[in-house]
Amino acid sequence: MIKKFTLALALLLLLLGAIIPAVAQDEFVFGLVLVGPENDHGWSQAHFEAGRYVEAQIPGAKMVFFPSLNPADAPETTLNDVVSEMVDQGAKVIFTTSDSFEEDTAIVAANFPDITFINVSGDDVLTGEAPSNEGNLMGQMVWGKLMAGCAAGMTTQTGSVGYLGPLINFETRRLAASAYLGARYCYQQYAGGNPDDLKFTVTWIGFWFNIPGVTLDPTEETNTFFDNGADVVISGIDTTEGIVVAGQRAAQGDNVWAIPYDFQGACAEAPDICLGVPYFNWGPSYVNVVQAVKDGTWTQSWDWLGPDWSDINNLDTTAIGFVLGTGLDEMQKANMNEFIGNLAAYATSPFVPDSFALWQGPLSFQDGTEMAAVNQLVDPLDVWYLPQLLQGMTGASSQ
Repeated sequence: MIKKFTLALALLLLLLGAIIPAVAQDEFVFGLVLVGPENDHGWSQAHFEAGRYVEAQIPGAKMVFFPSLNPADAPETTLNDVVSEMVDQGAKVIFTTSDSFEEDTAIVAANFPDITFINVSGDDVLTGEAPSNEGNLMGQMVWGKLMAGCAAGMTTQTGSVGYLGPLINFETRRLAASAYLGARYCYQQYAGGNPDDLKFTVTWIGFWFNIPGVTLDPTEETNTFFDNGADVVISGIDTTEGIVVAGQRAAQGDNVWAIPYDFQGACAEAPDICLGVPYFNWGPSYVNVVQAVKDGTWTQSWDWLGPDWSDINNLDTTAIGFVLGTGLDEMQKANMNEFIGNLAAYATSPFVPDSFALWQGPLSFQDGTEMAAVNQLVDPLDVWYLPQLLQGMTGASSQ
């Protein structure tokens, strides 16, 4: 009896020995390099949640991540240092999740030709500067900012909207300009105002989030917007100072509102005065990349992904979403749903050339140069590479 038990135990151990390496072999490691902390309620948390989504969707997927790779939090650490560590941990694909990493990603990718790199928000593939193992990924947040602008334009009672911007580049200009176009349209369409009277002021703090002694303080700049007559602030930075300050001012009795950015749950900072949040949903696209690399089918591409217009808040399909905030009243929510429905009809119409709604002439740049003549549609790549803010906006177009 004892001999039979010993033999059975030995066989069981042999079987386990065969199974465990197979399970370990099925593990697929991917890396996430974040510019900020994984719990910032903004840009970096949206990417971190996408990594968790990948782990839930792909059997054996395991995320390794490095938070806050930036000059303030990790001044001595390089992207190459972080990537080397991730590769040592078995990472086969690494997402570098900021335009701040764009230049270094191309350099580091060339040093690790067997690893797939995805730089988020860059365009090195489009320009031909990326090595063959690097791809680019970005969401068409132009749509989300049109929605944010609409919510601001229909809500403002002072006719003044502030836009809290990060640093100045093609991306940040096109998103601020999209918010402006949405605000103009809805200020007229739903609030009955003259769009030429709408004041839309952009302040750039100098980076994606506050770095004391380096950037402007977003808390101070948000207060300045309100002190100067704006009653709605749209955030374009990675973190939540805009809505936090608006919540504090509202608690003191001010009639002010805010629209945060990046992360689906950002309204939770001050829900009563939140008009909504345009957010990135990176999960589905991250799953596609990781699965393709795992299967050996990944090919280099530049992907600029829009909403799932059948349901922009379907977290299994959409790249861009918009949560309506409780700071909107019922009529405003109905107006927003109508506006979003109009955007969807525009975007999916087979009779409309590839373009973004409201990006249609007459449009001019800040210096008076014509961008688009009457009824002329702006090519999406001209929006991507927007060289200036639009006429009617107040704020710098360059550093």
